[in-house]
Amino acid sequence: MTDAGASDTWQRGDAYEQYIGRWSRRIAAPFLDWLGRPPGERWVDVGSGTGALSEAILDRCDPASVIGVEPSAGFRALAAERLGSRAVVAAGTAESLPLPDGSADVLVSGLVLNFVPDVLAALAEQRRVARAGATIAAYVWDYAEGMQLIKTFWDAVAELDPAGAALDESARFPLCTPAALTTGFEDAGLRDAVVSAIEIPTVFVDFDDYWQPFLGGQGPGPLYVMSLGEDPRASLRELLRSRLPIADDGTIPLMARAWAVRASVPG
Repeated sequence: MTDAGASDTWQRGDAYEQYIGRWSRRIAAPFLDWLGRPPGERWVDVGSGTGALSEAILDRCDPASVIGVEPSAGFRALAAERLGSRAVVAAGTAESLPLPDGSADVLVSGLVLNFVPDVLAALAEQRRVARAGATIAAYVWDYAEGMQLIKTFWDAVAELDPAGAALDESARFPLCTPAALTTGFEDAGLRDAVVSAIEIPTVFVDFDDYWQPFLGGQGPGPLYVMSLGEDPRASLRELLRSRLPIADDGTIPLMARAWAVRASVPG
C-alpha cells in the first residue's frame, strides 16, 4: 500500500518526453489531418507543453502564426528550443490566455483538458480569443480503454495494491469519453461538436524501454512506482513483464487511442 498522491503536474520536459511525449508527437499529425484546416490561419496551442503539437502545425498546416500558451517554465523552455523563431511560446493557463479578443482562427489543445481544473472556464476563454466562426478542437487519451501502456500498468497495480489503483487516470478523468467531450463542448456554447477516435501504435523496443519511463518520478504512474519500496517495485515490474505482449524479437506492440473533438464558435 502507498501514500503517493495523484500528482498530475509535469515540470521536467525530459521526463515527460520519455514517458508520454514521444507518443504525443505521433498523434499530433493524424489529429491535424482530421481537422483539415486551410493554410494562412492564426493558430493557438493551449497547453502547448514541449511544443509537439505546435511543431506539427508549423510543419503541416502552413499557418500565418502559431502561439503556444503553457504554464510550466520547464516545458516552455523545451518548446522554445524546439520551435525557435517559428512560433511564440507564452506563459499562461487554459483559463487565462494572454491574447486579445477575436485574435485566433483555430484554437487547439493536445492531451490537456483532463488536467484543466475548470474545463468550461477554459473553453469560455478560448471562445473569447476566437473569432466568430473559428474552430476549437482538442484530443485526450482514452484512459478508460484505449491507452494500453497505462491501462496495463494500472491493472497490475490493482492486483498488487488495490488502494494504489485509486490513482488510475481512467477513474479520475471522466472527460476521456466521446459523450463527455461532446457534452462539455456543447455546454460551453460551441456548435456542431464532432468526436472521432485516433489510434497510433506504441511499440516499445524491449521491456526496459517500457519500464524505465516509470522511474522518472513525474505523473501518477511514475510517482506511484517511485513511492514503492524496493521489493514491491520489483514485484510490480515482474508482474508487468509477465502481462505485456512481448514479441519474439523482444518488442512490445501496444496501441494508444485518443478521442478528438472539434466544434465551431457561433457568429
